[in-house]
Amino acid sequence: MKYINGGVCAAKGYTANGVHCGIRKSKSKLDLALIYSEKLANTACVYTKNLVKGAPLTVTRENVADGKAQAIICNSGNANTCNADGIEKARAMCKLVAEVLPVKADDVVVASTGVIGQTLDITPISNSIKELASGLSADGTAAAEAILTTDTVRKEAAVEFTVSGKVCRIGGIAKGSGMIHPNMATMLIFITTDAAISTEMLQKALSCDIENTFNMISVDGDTSTNDTVCLMANGAAGNNEITSEGADFDEFKAALNMVTTAICRMIAGDGEGATKLLECKVSGADNLNTAKICAKSVICSSLLKAAMFGADANWGRVLCALGYSGADIDVNKVDVSFKSGKGVIDVCKNGAGIEFSEEKAKEILLEKEIEILVELNSGNASATAWGCDLTYDYVKINGDYRT
Repeated sequence: MKYINGGVCAAKGYTANGVHCGIRKSKSKLDLALIYSEKLANTACVYTKNLVKGAPLTVTRENVADGKAQAIICNSGNANTCNADGIEKARAMCKLVAEVLPVKADDVVVASTGVIGQTLDITPISNSIKELASGLSADGTAAAEAILTTDTVRKEAAVEFTVSGKVCRIGGIAKGSGMIHPNMATMLIFITTDAAISTEMLQKALSCDIENTFNMISVDGDTSTNDTVCLMANGAAGNNEITSEGADFDEFKAALNMVTTAICRMIAGDGEGATKLLECKVSGADNLNTAKICAKSVICSSLLKAAMFGADANWGRVLCALGYSGADIDVNKVDVSFKSGKGVIDVCKNGAGIEFSEEKAKEILLEKEIEILVELNSGNASATAWGCDLTYDYVKINGDYRT
């Protein structure tokens, strides 16, 4: 099992494209993406838990109710959320795909991202759909760019693995920079694989995986209205179909986790205005749930995030976040360390401060990737959460996001 180049087209039988259709004002910004599977694919999805949901989620739920899909269309620049005609527009996007590709409209996953509450003009999409379809290729770069909003970099990852003697691939693209917080998936993620796996097992793998990946990210504490993770499996690799638990299913889950973990790190590191990726690793918990609660509480702390921006080894903010997390822990057993490419420094033992070099700590915390290591000394369970620092630019970006 290894990482390979590529993203959503790394697996066999998938093509993708992205164009600028005119939803976004800047002509340099691609704003419409299409992903196509040559074969009807088993499909699994997970969605936001926000009670306010974008119209595309409703239509996608309807279309994948049978566990099948063959194409994904996604626009950026407009969320198509809280609009009276939202469902109509989302269905229209699916119909447009069916007009230019040999797929049924109800086999299309539809997604939108951008500003909430503004009517989506379907005309630019209609005018560009032929160009979008005719440009489909095995290079998924344009699609990866077209789904971005405030993101500053493309987010792609792919892995090669073996199931029942057959080489399989799984890859994905993502958008996510703001409105990122644990409560399902908190962004748009499109993942494809050529492995043969039943819809039931595909959904099981995805639903299990997000609890330790996408549900463990926080940028700003806001859960979006359009969050969707879609995983398609077309079986083109030719392996024996995975229909139950076992070694093949474990291998598939491990490969999926490699892709989703890589994407998590990309999203957290590209948080709006962020300068640093933060990774909180909690170990020594008496159970997994406690470890996850603690890791998420630390990574969500605005005070800690601000301290990391300033390269300030204010470990008391870690203890504070653990204390209000709601987890049943013995704070008098907690050890805290900070780690980066410049080394590691212990700052707290048994819930109390210890002497350490502020100069060395600052050197460690000036790096782009920071690990916050928390040892609870109460068991063997561990968990990891991802986030970023809180900077002046976060407020600048969101102060005039709509206008």
